[in-house]
Amino acid sequence: MLSKFEQVKKEWGGHNDVIDQWLMMRQQLLIDYCKLAGLSPTEAAKNRQLPTASQLTLFNEALVDYISAGHFKIYDSVMERWHQTGYSPTEEISALYAKITLTTDPLLNFHDRYHSIKDDDLLTHFDDDLSKVGELMEMRFGLEDKLIELISDSLSCPPGA
Repeated sequence: MLSKFEQVKKEWGGHNDVIDQWLMMRQQLLIDYCKLAGLSPTEAAKNRQLPTASQLTLFNEALVDYISAGHFKIYDSVMERWHQTGYSPTEEISALYAKITLTTDPLLNFHDRYHSIKDDDLLTHFDDDLSKVGELMEMRFGLEDKLIELISDSLSCPPGA
C-alpha cells in the first residue's frame, strides 16, 4: 500500500489542493495502520505485540476522519467546483463513488468494535480484523485513485474548454 501511495502521490500530488488534502489524510492513515500492525521495517514480525488502547484510538480517529473527509469534505468540495464550471459527474465517476461507499460500513464496523478497548482487554480476533481492514483500505484506495484521476481531469479541463 505504501509503494502504491508513493506512485499516486507523485502522479497526482500538487495538481489540485482538494486532491492534495485527500492524499495527506491517506498518508497519515497508512502511517497509523502500519504502526498498529507493527509493520516497521526495523522490527521483526515475531517481536510484534498487540497495540495499546491509545494506539487503537489514534488509528480509529484517523480512519473515521479519512472516511468522513472523503464523503463530506472532498467529494462536496469537488461537487462545488464542478457546479462552478458547469461540469457534472459522469456515470463512471458515480459508479466509482458508489463502490467506494461500499467499503465504508465494514471499515466503520472495525471502529465500532475497537473504539472503547482497554489495555487489558483480550483482542482475540484483532489480527484477522486488522487484516480485513487493510484489504478494505487497499481496495478503497485503488478505487479512489481512479476517482482522483477522473476528478483531476475534470477540474483541469472545464466543459467547453
